[in-house]
Amino acid sequence: MDAPVFEEIEPASDCDCPGCRHWRRVLPHSPDGRAPAHPAARRALIVAAATAATAASALGAGQAAAAPAAAHAPHRPGVSAGDEPDTPQGVRAPLYGPPGRPAAPPAGAELAAITRTEIIARAQTWVTAKVPYSTSAYWPDGYRQDCSGYVSMAWKLPTNEWTGSLGTFADRITKADLLPGDILLFHNAADPQNGSHVVVFGGWTDDAHTTYTAYEQTPPHTRKQSTPYAYWSNSATYLPYRYKGLTGGTAGTAVAAGGAPAATAPASPAATAPASHGVAGYPGRAMFRPGADNPYVTRLGRRLVERGFGTYYTSGPGPRWGEADRRGVEAFQRAQGWRGGAADGYPGPETWRRLFS
Repeated sequence: MDAPVFEEIEPASDCDCPGCRHWRRVLPHSPDGRAPAHPAARRALIVAAATAATAASALGAGQAAAAPAAAHAPHRPGVSAGDEPDTPQGVRAPLYGPPGRPAAPPAGAELAAITRTEIIARAQTWVTAKVPYSTSAYWPDGYRQDCSGYVSMAWKLPTNEWTGSLGTFADRITKADLLPGDILLFHNAADPQNGSHVVVFGGWTDDAHTTYTAYEQTPPHTRKQSTPYAYWSNSATYLPYRYKGLTGGTAGTAVAAGGAPAATAPASPAATAPASHGVAGYPGRAMFRPGADNPYVTRLGRRLVERGFGTYYTSGPGPRWGEADRRGVEAFQRAQGWRGGAADGYPGPETWRRLFS
C-alpha cells in the first residue's frame, strides 16, 4: 500500500512574544504569505505525518497500528481574574485538576514556602519533559504552558499568573542580589503583547556577571541555556524579583498570601540555624514582612541597636515587625551607600550578612 501524502498546513500566527518573533525571522514563509505557526504546531504536524506513514506500513504487514501520543495536555479555557488585557502568555487562571475541572484554591489560600533548590528542581522538570509552548494548554501538573505559567509552576503558586501579576508575589531586588530561583521579568504595561516575558534565573555563568543560565518557557518548548544579561532583546526593561515565600527551612511549610509566616517561627533562631541564600543565620525575607511575628525580628532589632541604627525604637525591639524595624534597616542600607530599591528597609541576604558580620 502506498503511504498517504501529507501536506503541512501552517495556520497564521500573530503572536509577538520573543520566541515567535525569532522563529518568524528564521523560518521560511509560506508561498501565500502566511506567517509560520508556532514551531510546536509545525512539529506536531510532522510527527502526525510520520506516525501515519509508519501505521500504514505496519497495517500493510498485517499488524495493528499504535495511536500517536498527545503533544501536550488538553486545552482548557483560561479563567480571567478581571480586567487584564490580552497577553501573549494568557490571563490569570486557576490550576487544573482532572480534565475539565478547575482546581482553584479557596479564598485566603496560602503560598507554599519553597527553597531555591526546589525552585530550580521544579523548573528542570519541564526542561527535561520539553513541555510544548502554548498560551491555552495546561500541563498535567495544572500549570499553563507559557512563560508566566512556567514561573507559577516553579514557584509553586496556587494559581496560574501572568506577567502583570507575578510581581505581586515577589520583592524587587538588584542585579547584585540575584541568586538561583529569582526571576527576570519584563511586563510591558503599555502594550502587554509587545515583548512581555519572564525567565527563571539559574545562576551566573561568568565572573563578570554578563551571562547567566536562564530557564524559560518559549517556543517550541521549555529550554535552559546561557543568556546575556538581562535578555536577548529589551534587556534594559527586565527587572529582577525574588519570591516572597522563599525559605531556607524545610520544604512544604507555608506562608500567608501577603508573604507573612502562616505559623510562628522557631522559638530560638539558633535552634534551626537557617542559611537561606547561602548566608548563615538568614531566615529568608518572609520573616520580615508586615504582620510577621517571630524571634528573627527581635534578633534583627537588637543588632540594629548594637550597630547604632536603633533610634527609631520607642520601647525596644520586639518580635513583631513594624515601621521602626523597617526604618532602622533602611538607615543601615543607606549607610552602605545603597539607594532606591536596594534601600527599601527590608533585610535581604546581603543586608543580613553585613549587619551581622
